Amino acid sequence: MENSGLPEAKLDKVIERYEMLQAQMAAGGQDADTFVKLSKEYAEIEPLVQAIRDWRKMRQDVAELVAMRDDPSADPEMRELAEAEWKEAQAALPELEKRVKILLLPKDAADEKNAILEVRAGTGGDEAALFARDLFEMYRGYAAQHGWRFEVENIAETELGGFREAVATISGRGVFARLKFESGVHRVQRVPETEASGRIHTSAATVAVLPEAEDVDIEINESDLRIDVYRSSGAGGQHVNTTDSAVRITHIPTGIVVAQQTERSQHKNKAKAMKILRAKLYEAEREKTESARAAQRKGQVGSGDRSERIRTYNFPQGRVTDHRINLTLYKIEQVMTGEALDEIIEALINEDQASRLAELNA
Repeated sequence: MENSGLPEAKLDKVIERYEMLQAQMAAGGQDADTFVKLSKEYAEIEPLVQAIRDWRKMRQDVAELVAMRDDPSADPEMRELAEAEWKEAQAALPELEKRVKILLLPKDAADEKNAILEVRAGTGGDEAALFARDLFEMYRGYAAQHGWRFEVENIAETELGGFREAVATISGRGVFARLKFESGVHRVQRVPETEASGRIHTSAATVAVLPEAEDVDIEINESDLRIDVYRSSGAGGQHVNTTDSAVRITHIPTGIVVAQQTERSQHKNKAKAMKILRAKLYEAEREKTESARAAQRKGQVGSGDRSERIRTYNFPQGRVTDHRINLTLYKIEQVMTGEALDEIIEALINEDQASRLAELNA
């Protein structure tokens, strides 16, 4: 059998580890935390083990079919059948091998985390704020379709109902892995609701997707924080301005500022602000470690830089174009409801995997 481009010894170790985890879990006797840890690792490597087994089974089938096809003593009809089956099996092998390679790629430690979504109006005044609202609702719809929890953390509305800024936590399995390529500048071209003459305007909104950090991911010293409390402002009913419930936290070493005023309780606002601050600090640390690797990658799908223009939504032409991979979909309504957003996200994930595979094989 011809050599493959896969590291057989590494594959053997993966299967050994999988079988060891299986045996440990079946034997029992662990405390709850240990069992959860074992179960998580088991679930994470199970798709890779299945892919390895499928690929090895197909290689074995190919070898047996070759032997049958080339056996001069075999029945001619059987040899002909073996030839046809061999062609099918041989054609399926590269895709199975590619799947194993993709699953072997180093995982982003943040992929399985929940995400904090921030959408902010950019250039374009009221229309930019209305577009920011539309994007926020697009992600809300997308989360609902995936069965994820979408929890609004903060919204700053304009008089016309647009969003100057909106923040939400999206919780579920593999949320950050699917949303991490959404960070950047999203541009819209359409006739604004506020435009009487019917001219097409261009405006923009900025999206940032941050992995939600846990206490173990990032340590924050209380001495590094300046916490200010003040009275809430804006919509929310008569109770809003009666107490100093709004909280602003400044992380002095980095200058990062997070404000929260959606809850009536100062304690709850502080907890929400700390969650967002922790995510921002965790993302800053990730960016440091990623930047060196990203600099070496020529085919990278977006840098995650919030100043990078990544996508244009052209309403008059009914199209959405992602500039990083030159993908255009004429499904703007389905994209804006979140229904067709997966088509863009899948293409971005595939492009990222392809560039990382190319880097691995270089």
